[in-house]
Amino acid sequence: MSMLARITEPDVGRYLLRDEDEVVVDEVRRHWVVYTLPVLELLLAFVLMVIGTFLIQPADHGGWLVLVGMALALHASWVTVRERRECFVVTNMRVFRLHGVLATHRATMPLHRILDITVDKPVLGRILGYGHLTFESAAQDQGLKQIRYVGRADDRDLKIQRVVQVGGLRGGRLFQR
Repeated sequence: MSMLARITEPDVGRYLLRDEDEVVVDEVRRHWVVYTLPVLELLLAFVLMVIGTFLIQPADHGGWLVLVGMALALHASWVTVRERRECFVVTNMRVFRLHGVLATHRATMPLHRILDITVDKPVLGRILGYGHLTFESAAQDQGLKQIRYVGRADDRDLKIQRVVQVGGLRGGRLFQR
């Protein structure tokens, strides 16, 4: 694994319960729309650095434009890595969310605790193909409540519902004799 991949990719496999035969059913990354602001910020940074370097003399505050451009570029890079490390995973046993750049945060919910999933698709989300998932669980306080900017949110909801049904955790098989 390359150094860049190690920085930008969360290691999902290390959190699986392999001795319990847990397998990944779906690994969900953030929709591309979350990268639009960092890209615009990076373009603005580039323009400011070009203006500060080639069009304005250093004595006329060109150096400040370069510094502001560098700060914007660093911020855009940070946001990009942060968004890239955001990951939502559906397994045959649970759902969990990984996020964080310097420190990794993980929130987990067993499939049998999921009572309901609400899919919210704003107008822009309907056009571009993303939505937000909100989990209702049997627990009063939960670490995994909302997953935002999920590509193909309806498909992801159906996939989770199928895993819950196949596992016999709700309805059908659980109550049949």
